[in-house]
Amino acid sequence: MLAQLRVDDRLIHGQVAVVWTKELNTPLLVVANDHAAKDKVMQITLKMGVPDGMKLLIRSVDDAIRIFNDPRGKNKRIFGICNCVSDANKIAQNVEDIEAVNVANDGQFDKSDPKSKVEVFHSVQLNPDELKAAKELAALDRVDTYNQVLPTNARLDLAEALKKLD
Repeated sequence: MLAQLRVDDRLIHGQVAVVWTKELNTPLLVVANDHAAKDKVMQITLKMGVPDGMKLLIRSVDDAIRIFNDPRGKNKRIFGICNCVSDANKIAQNVEDIEAVNVANDGQFDKSDPKSKVEVFHSVQLNPDELKAAKELAALDRVDTYNQVLPTNARLDLAEALKKLD
C-alpha cells in the first residue's frame, strides 16, 4: 500500500529520509522519477541519503506505478516520492491503493518563467502545466491531497488552496 506519495523537488533529503519515513513507518522508499531512473550518479547520490536498514527503489514513473499496483506490496507500507505534481497526478490516477498525496515542495527548481508561476502554498509554486495537474489531482475524491512540509506542520488542503486561486 502506498502510505504517502510526496511531491518534493529535492527528492531525498533529511526531512524525507529521517523524519517522514519514521512518521509514516515505511521501510520501503520508492523514488518515481524518469531522470533518476536513468542517471547512475543521481542514483548513487540518492542512495547516500537513505538511512541504514531502509530499502530504496529508484524507478521511472511507469515502473513505479507497476510496483505500487503489485499485489505483493498490498500489506507493505510504501513511501513514494516524486519531484513534480504532474508525476504525482499520473501515479494517483493509476494507483488505487494510495492513502495520500502530500504536495510538499515544488517549483523551486522549475526553469519556466517565474512570472507564469502561481504560489499555491509557501513551498509550492506551480507553472501552468503543473497547476493543471494539481487541479486534476485534487479532484480525485479517493485520495487525500494536501501540503505538509513536516509532520509537525498543519495539513493544508490542496483543493481548498486551489479554489482560492480562481
